[in-house]
Amino acid sequence: MGNMTQTETGTGTGTGTGRRVSEARERLLRTAGQLFYAEGIHTVGVDRLVAEAKVTNATFYRHFRSKEDLAVAYIGSVDQAIRAQIGSLTAADLPTDDILRGIGASLVEQIRAPGYRGCAFLNAAAEFPAPDHPVHQAVVQHREWFLQTITGLFAETSDAPAEHAGRHFVMLRDGAMSAGYLGDPVLAGETLMRGIDGLLRVHTGRARDGAASPAPGPGREPSAATALSGIDCAPPGP
Repeated sequence: MGNMTQTETGTGTGTGTGRRVSEARERLLRTAGQLFYAEGIHTVGVDRLVAEAKVTNATFYRHFRSKEDLAVAYIGSVDQAIRAQIGSLTAADLPTDDILRGIGASLVEQIRAPGYRGCAFLNAAAEFPAPDHPVHQAVVQHREWFLQTITGLFAETSDAPAEHAGRHFVMLRDGAMSAGYLGDPVLAGETLMRGIDGLLRVHTGRARDGAASPAPGPGREPSAATALSGIDCAPPGP
């Protein structure tokens, strides 16, 4: 996944204080992303965040009112990175079905990656189940955008109504990301890619090139047409 969006930019003049403050905020976000994803938001305290980000308590509270405020920013940073990545795919001169397969192939790569612990959004929602909590709301907002985006892509591949295909894609994605963590990540990835290919065949009423696209399996990497970009529902590594 791409770098987290920087939300506070220094001027680069004078003593450079603005730049240092911005970098401290980004370190907090990056540290929070790694720890929250690996261990859970509730498990990680402010003292540890401050120590591992190498900032002071005053710096922490200058940027975030509370740990939950930081958790909302963490979810927002993952959301913004995914929006930027999918935006770069949709802006490229690629067939729409290749974009959908590319999103799936990138999820497969993530599911198989070391340190994978499931979807950051689903994990956060499980920790904050109250619908009115800001973290929960941030997750819901991301999922609504993702569903609308996927549905819009399916709408470009056929004149048929795309709502069912969009919802089915999101459910396949959710299931694969959970199964990839709790079970066999290779089988989860293969099932996801077969499911996406099947959705496209049903939605468009035709098989691409007369046959289903092969799903990535052991020793078989996604083709250049599908391995387009990382669409990660997890924070970046160190």
